[in-house]
Amino acid sequence: MFLEDCGTLFIVDGDSTLVGVASRKDLLRASMGGQAIETIPVSIIMTRMPNITMCEKDDSVIEVAQKLISRQIDGLPIVKKVDVGSGYEVIGRITKTNMTSLLVDLATNETS
Repeated sequence: MFLEDCGTLFIVDGDSTLVGVASRKDLLRASMGGQAIETIPVSIIMTRMPNITMCEKDDSVIEVAQKLISRQIDGLPIVKKVDVGSGYEVIGRITKTNMTSLLVDLATNETS
């Protein structure tokens, strides 16, 4: 995560259904426990359903920004409901960087 500059990983099961999210903060918190981080299964440190904050492709930019800010997280999975069961399939992601780029684009286009 650190080497690839990826702030959040979305964990899916064999059916590509979202089951967890692991962030840099989760890894840092786990590493403070004194146990070798490479021996801890990701399932131990990840945030699990139903505690995952997510959005859908039709959510407004403002709604997504409010979730990022209020939950103090770096990125959200964009999901769609799976036809069978009660799970969600990850179809994308949105990050604070995406939101900042949008803000800069909007500001630049308004001034030119």
